[in-house]
Amino acid sequence: MYTGPCWTTSRLRATRFLKFERKSTMSITAERKKELMTEFATAAGDTGSPEVQVAILSERIKNLTEHFKDHKKDNHSRRGLLALVSQRRRLLDYLKSREEGRYQTLIEKLGLRR
Repeated sequence: MYTGPCWTTSRLRATRFLKFERKSTMSITAERKKELMTEFATAAGDTGSPEVQVAILSERIKNLTEHFKDHKKDNHSRRGLLALVSQRRRLLDYLKSREEGRYQTLIEKLGLRR
């Protein structure tokens, strides 16, 4: 016997969803980005050096990795993660080809495995 849509169940789901608090965000905040820029900058006001870009990408990769611990089937974001990882790899390869010393210090500072 069909009694119609179960509005109480959907109402409960909606209230649980609205009360949900975000534990961590997938992207980084502006404050955290500025902290990374000041920490990894090669000169005052440096925002675009490979070191800064790799540090920001590493932070975003770390946040996305945490996101995937809860959302295992989020394949759309996983594609974005792969793009970030390959972009970071390209920047690290560029830095390694130009100045090996800067590359080694950045790897040690970030704790990357290469």
